[in-house]
Amino acid sequence: MTRLFAVFVIGLALCGVSSATAKGGDEEAVAMVRKAVAMVKKEGRQKTFAAISDPANTTFHDRDLYIYVYDFNGIALAHGNNPKMVGQSLIGLKDIQGKFMIKEMIAVAKTKGSGWVEFKWPNPVTKAVESKTGYVEKVDDFLIGSGAYK
Repeated sequence: MTRLFAVFVIGLALCGVSSATAKGGDEEAVAMVRKAVAMVKKEGRQKTFAAISDPANTTFHDRDLYIYVYDFNGIALAHGNNPKMVGQSLIGLKDIQGKFMIKEMIAVAKTKGSGWVEFKWPNPVTKAVESKTGYVEKVDDFLIGSGAYK
């Protein structure tokens, strides 16, 4: 009985470890953005945006991490989680707390070149609305971003 309990406890501990790694982290989000920025510079917008929007491309899709691209008018140029957003004006998009997150991302990219924006957004894995920190970098007249759920 004690041996069975020990196996059960170890199993629970291992489940906790695997669920902790189910979310991408801030460093991984930054690395993914930098890969997308490098690809735009090397291979151009069209090829990069197509790769970002392809869910089979694991360079730009990893667990709950994905890339999004917006021009400075708030038009989605590429979106790794929801391709239906591409071509849409999302400048007025608000999170559940009323925060204009796309406007804030644009402001950060234009004024600082790169940085973080905090907002609440549905996690594509859990489907729950969670806190998210989005990292964005300015590239020409658009931004490339990704974010980590907390």
